[in-house]
Amino acid sequence: MRITLRRTTSDVAEPGTSGPARVDARTKALTKRLKPGDVAVIDHLDIDRVAADALVTAKPLAVLNAAKSISGRYPNLGPEILVDAGIILIDDLGSGIMSVSDGRDLRLEDGKVYAGEDLLAEGVRQTSETIAVSLDEARAGLSEEIERFAENTMDYMRRERELLLDGVGVPDIRTDIEGRQVLIVVRGYHYREDLATLRPYIKEYRPLLIGVDGGADAILDAGWKPDMIVGDMDSVSDRALSCGAEIVVHAYRDGKAPGLERVQALGVEPVVFPATGTSEDIAMLMADDKGAELIVAVGTHATLVEFLDKGRSGMASTFLTRLRVGGKLVDAKGVSRLYQHRISNLQLTLLSLAGLFAVIMAMWSTAAGQTVFGIIGARFDDFVSWIGALFGGA
Repeated sequence: MRITLRRTTSDVAEPGTSGPARVDARTKALTKRLKPGDVAVIDHLDIDRVAADALVTAKPLAVLNAAKSISGRYPNLGPEILVDAGIILIDDLGSGIMSVSDGRDLRLEDGKVYAGEDLLAEGVRQTSETIAVSLDEARAGLSEEIERFAENTMDYMRRERELLLDGVGVPDIRTDIEGRQVLIVVRGYHYREDLATLRPYIKEYRPLLIGVDGGADAILDAGWKPDMIVGDMDSVSDRALSCGAEIVVHAYRDGKAPGLERVQALGVEPVVFPATGTSEDIAMLMADDKGAELIVAVGTHATLVEFLDKGRSGMASTFLTRLRVGGKLVDAKGVSRLYQHRISNLQLTLLSLAGLFAVIMAMWSTAAGQTVFGIIGARFDDFVSWIGALFGGA
């Protein structure tokens, strides 16, 4: 008698929908240890584009979000980037998903997350269609965010007007910026491509290189060394902090600097800059105050959606900072998309060969050219004969 055993969908994992969990509430910290095929477990309200790009680079099987990837505050592009890259995105799973043990195998079925046979959480499986609907709704409510942003801008102006208008509070630094061009690198949109496109500019003008937090690692990865590193030091590597660059730790207005202890533990004594706003703001303000001739910015935030992507009310400071240094500021963000090489190496090689063939044919058609080729041919025959005699004698 033959017995056939049937297994339900919940008994057998679907191909390609299982993987080890990698858990961290801070997305940018998690991306540093993600490997292809992992299941990223995060708690990230409104996944921004920078976070999504970092996740796509890591190539996880899926992203499980305890929060809503699109809350409706503004049309953030992160979820769309993930889904378009073929990464499974399950939303709004609740805080309980963050208690999953790192490395535990998880199985995904639609919006459900299993560990073995145990259902751990159930959320919303995002698709291109659901994301499009959410983005349309978010665009409709964007006016409220604009009003809130304007209020934050005025509040920042009242608190930091002396710093913005007169440079009061900018610390002394040993790096000589006076009269030099400065390149500020932030790990923002398309920063790698833009930095690569600016390679001829860096080689010719030798600007002073300032990395904002992880931007310092981007400079090192591109083959250069930062002259200065500015930030709260939460996303920069020890390698960058120990490279010899001057370190400026961004502190809160009350003087507390969470990154100070980490820098000092590496044997580096930094400069502390207490200020409201973002680290990219104080890098620009410092470069301007110390006499930079030109400030070139890569990866910085420039649009309202980018400000909101950052997820901080302090981003209003970036708007005012740009007004403050606008006369010196050149925003290089997106320059890689503006200027791209359209000719491949193969095309250049074929073009060179075609040009060489044309020159040879032109010379062959003249008496002088035929004489030259005759001399070259005779010399070649002599060389062949010499080689033959050399090996023949051996």
